[in-house]
Amino acid sequence: MNKEIINARVLIIDDEQMVRDNIEEILIPKKFTQSKIIKEASSILFDEEDNEDAFFSHTNNSNIPKFTVDKAINGMDGLDKINASLAENNPYAVIFLDMRMPGWDGLETAINIREVDTKAEIIIVTAFSDRSINEIVNKAGQNVGYHCKPYASEEILQLATKAVNDYNKLRNLERLISVISNISLSETQLNSLLQNILDQLAMYLGSNVALLGKIQNSKEYQKLFSIGSVEKEINLDKISSIITSSKTTNEEVIQIDELVFVKLEEYSIFAVLSKDHQLKTEKIYLLKLFVQNAAKAIVNAELHEKLLQKEKLTAVGNALTMLIHDLRSPIKSIPMLTGILRSEGVNSESLDLIDMCGEQASEIFEDFLDFIKNAPLVMTPIDIGNLVNEVIEQLNTQNDIKNISIKLDIQQGLKLSGDKSKLKRVLMNLLNNAIEVLNDKKINGPEIEISVRQNEDDVSIIIKDNGPGIPDHIINNLFEPFITVNKTNGTGLGLAIVKQYIVAHKGTIHVENNNGAKFIMSLPILK
Repeated sequence: MNKEIINARVLIIDDEQMVRDNIEEILIPKKFTQSKIIKEASSILFDEEDNEDAFFSHTNNSNIPKFTVDKAINGMDGLDKINASLAENNPYAVIFLDMRMPGWDGLETAINIREVDTKAEIIIVTAFSDRSINEIVNKAGQNVGYHCKPYASEEILQLATKAVNDYNKLRNLERLISVISNISLSETQLNSLLQNILDQLAMYLGSNVALLGKIQNSKEYQKLFSIGSVEKEINLDKISSIITSSKTTNEEVIQIDELVFVKLEEYSIFAVLSKDHQLKTEKIYLLKLFVQNAAKAIVNAELHEKLLQKEKLTAVGNALTMLIHDLRSPIKSIPMLTGILRSEGVNSESLDLIDMCGEQASEIFEDFLDFIKNAPLVMTPIDIGNLVNEVIEQLNTQNDIKNISIKLDIQQGLKLSGDKSKLKRVLMNLLNNAIEVLNDKKINGPEIEISVRQNEDDVSIIIKDNGPGIPDHIINNLFEPFITVNKTNGTGLGLAIVKQYIVAHKGTIHVENNNGAKFIMSLPILK
């Protein structure tokens, strides 16, 4: 640890001057000849008959901090010095504290110290066992040491050195946690940093099981990082229930047993440690600080990614607009050319297919432009069953669907108000994706199931295939632009268009893996 920035400030609170001076002399030894009084005092304190080496010099030992020492004659005097040090932003790292003192005893002093300083390492040094260790820890926190008189000088030095090192390790970790929400990182860089910090935090708190996760839209949890056998030792369903039922306000950090979480606008970030580890100490604030800053950092990273996506989308949109402008004329000319051929007596199913492909290409171009411009919807009443049948009929002209079984479970007569062209594009995109994956992965017995059912206030449309499903690492970002999965080609805009159109219809869409990919859409029913 860097000795130039380490905090090695020590406060000694004891009503006996001899003890105060003795501990100071151990931490900051001076060269002098022991007087008879000092020898007598050391024999009492150190329980040694011959203690010529009690006052030894350690100034050349690089492993021992360079201590600075202040002294207080009682608990109230000590608290005044602590308040002054905090006001000067120069706190004590270690506090040596006597148990039996006039006025406040050691435990009462420790409790009062914890009201203003939860971070200093307290070491109670006493010849009396008036209080049990459990009582001291429960009332004054776990970063409280307990040492009995008489003591050896080496013991005091070791206690102070360890306490200073522990204090500064904690402060370094605290500073690292505090800055993560203020630095601009990509999602990959942030993931690596948060995993590293969680490792350090779990190690410091003495837990071999730790989890950082998030719950979005009051649904299932998403594990972000973990240490140890989380699923075996932590009831994640219980955690989800606690968070989703909590009435806490946004950005308020809450601790319930081993769970610490913070609610944000869109989701909750939580961290969990193993239940057999006692978390209710003053150091729990570190876990809270980690969760709060991790949440902010994740939101910042998401905003950063969205900004990059928007910039890429703008660039693609500008290029695509110019390209479509050039392609629109020849595409629009296809019906005119097939019409000329028919007028000359050429009648063929091929001409009908050319017209259909030209119309489809034109619709795709228009949909891309609408997506980029976020064009308003043209709403008309739509029979959703008829729309599905139209899409299936159009897909049946493609060779790559010939070996795929399409199973329909459609409740007839369901109508909704929507933009027919855009909802058709939604179905085409989802079905084309499924067809391409099933063919590319050479799935045995490939099939697609399409279900349309009425709920109380909406119509649910489910499209499911029996392919390999969506990889875990992108399933939560699947509807973002430029995300592709299990495809040999594609722009990465297809599912982003699907999401935009569904949301524009005031509907919802999500995906899950269920022996294949399963897309579930809900759209308001026409009343």
